[in-house]
Amino acid sequence: MDAFAYIPPHLKYSGLSKEEREGKQTITPAPPPTHTANSPDTKKAQLDPINTPQRYDSMNNRSYAIPFPGSMDSPEDGLPPFPDPENSSIALDTKPGANIHYTYYPASKPHYNHPNPFSQTLIVFLNGLMSTRSSWDASIRSFLEKRIVGGLPYPALLSYDRYGQGDSDHDPDDTDPPPSHGHDAISAVKALKQFTVQIWRDHLDINKPTHYPCLIFVCSSIGCALARLFTQCYPGTVSGLLFLDSIMANSDYQSLWPDPDAPDFNPHTLPEGVSEDEVRDTREKYRNMFHPDVPNNEGLSRRNLAQLLPDSNGPTLEGYLGTGPYLTVVGHDWDTFAEQSFQGSLHTPKILTMTYANPAWRRYNEGLVQITDEGKAIGPITAVRCGHFIQQDDPRFVSDEMVSLLDRVVNRVEQVSERD
Repeated sequence: MDAFAYIPPHLKYSGLSKEEREGKQTITPAPPPTHTANSPDTKKAQLDPINTPQRYDSMNNRSYAIPFPGSMDSPEDGLPPFPDPENSSIALDTKPGANIHYTYYPASKPHYNHPNPFSQTLIVFLNGLMSTRSSWDASIRSFLEKRIVGGLPYPALLSYDRYGQGDSDHDPDDTDPPPSHGHDAISAVKALKQFTVQIWRDHLDINKPTHYPCLIFVCSSIGCALARLFTQCYPGTVSGLLFLDSIMANSDYQSLWPDPDAPDFNPHTLPEGVSEDEVRDTREKYRNMFHPDVPNNEGLSRRNLAQLLPDSNGPTLEGYLGTGPYLTVVGHDWDTFAEQSFQGSLHTPKILTMTYANPAWRRYNEGLVQITDEGKAIGPITAVRCGHFIQQDDPRFVSDEMVSLLDRVVNRVEQVSERD
């Protein structure tokens, strides 16, 4: 089966058939299915997040070609061409002399006299600490392929390297050379606000003026914390959030593990076959790499992150039009994350990850689904066969969840197929 031949029922609901586009058939929208928020694989994973990886081990793990600009320009299929991205840089008005590099895709044009309901929407991708905007490229291309093949509109998309990441310059306000604690998450959020203001100003359709776009954030790791803080600082601006293995913002990552040197430590509580030295070694490795006191090359300090976001389940966010934003919370595959942690530089015994880190992360994700209005959140769901960097392990999964989130967001307005 072709990678993009399957179009879920909820996509058909918001799109147009060939006959409808050509005016040969009366448009009668089908009722949406009961559960439109998740792709089929993630529905199964949500029901049983722990045992799901074993169910999928025997599946044929095929790889599919991701589309690229120019790959859909064949006139015989009648599809719009794949949009060309704008790769450029910009200096913020508030921080002159330092460039932020970005990739921007414009929103789709009105289709057969049907306006684009996302013409005033901007999807922004927020990186983790150890990734750059290029980590989103495959997910973005897969998402655009799905929308174009389905005859569906899409918003403008924007990925960027924060100060000190990828191609971007370091924050000009940082006083110390990297690695450093040059600025905190609130500073990064303020820079993001100014950045989106200028991007929207430079790319705004003058025929449909607005002072600021409706935002959808697709986030990884610490990007999820930045999205939460942005929505808190600028209420009414965000309509959707897709969290991909959020950072545990209130954790020092050392306390995930038992402390063999604590006075009340009981060695009999350790998993069978695990020594005190292994736990002590794991605690030390996590402290050296992930503790908030550890500086990074980006200059983004996490020292006050636990104070900024002390709870996973609050505060409740106010999104677009004064209601809670639509939210999808995704967690890593326990077995895959444990295997990657063992094979990586930390060499963490899998039994320790499965016993301590994975359950703690799951509890954190369970709290995150409570930060929006009741009925607005999906999850936590499991990204099958994905570790912490979900967009790198399975970009098609990310594009599936982007499509699902967009479908939920558009249901607040009149469907495209009902506009005529």
